[in-house]
Amino acid sequence: MAVSGKRAMGRGARARKARGSARKTLASEPLDWPQALYGALRSADVRQMAFVPDAGHSKLIELFTADPDVISNVLTTEEEGIAIAAGAWLGGMRSVLLMQSSGVGNCINMLSLATISRFPLLMLVTMRGEWAEFNPWQVPMGRATEPALNAIGVRTFRAETPQDLLDMASSAATLAYEADQQVAVLISQRMLGRKKW
Repeated sequence: MAVSGKRAMGRGARARKARGSARKTLASEPLDWPQALYGALRSADVRQMAFVPDAGHSKLIELFTADPDVISNVLTTEEEGIAIAAGAWLGGMRSVLLMQSSGVGNCINMLSLATISRFPLLMLVTMRGEWAEFNPWQVPMGRATEPALNAIGVRTFRAETPQDLLDMASSAATLAYEADQQVAVLISQRMLGRKKW
C-alpha cells in the first residue's frame, strides 16, 4: 500500500525541515516572521497549540493547524488554554498558547494554576490598545497587560521587531520548558500593523 510523502516523513524529519525553513526565512528579506516563529517553536518540540482566533496570529495558527504532528485546540475563552497547557505538560508534551492582549484579563485567576504549580507555560500575546488603535475598548487592557502578567508572576518579553520576536521566543521557550517558568512574549501592535475593518 502506498504511503503519501507527508505521512512517510517521520517526526524527526519534519522537525529538521521546520528548522531548515526557519534558518532560510531568517536569511531572506523581508522576514516572514510567522513562518520563522513556527519553525523555532517546532524546533523546541512544541506539539500542542491552543488559541482564540486572532488576526495577528492567523498565519501562525494556519501553520500549526496544518501540521499533523501538532494538536491544535480552538478555545472559547483564553483561560482554557492554561488548563490545556497544564494537561499537555502532565502528558509529557510542550505547548504554546496564542492570544490577544484583551484575553489576558480572562486568564489572570487561572494563571495561579501555572505559577503555584510551577509548570512550564509559554504564551504569545498580540498587543492591542497601542499604536494606531481605533477601538477605545482595547486601550485599558492594552495598558494593563504587562503589569497584570508581572503581578501574577508571569515573566514578560516585549518584541518590537520580527528579529526581536524570534530571539525572545527562543529564549522564552528555553525558560519555560527547561526552567519550568511561566513566560509571555508580547508582540507589539506596531509590528503587526494597523488594524483595518
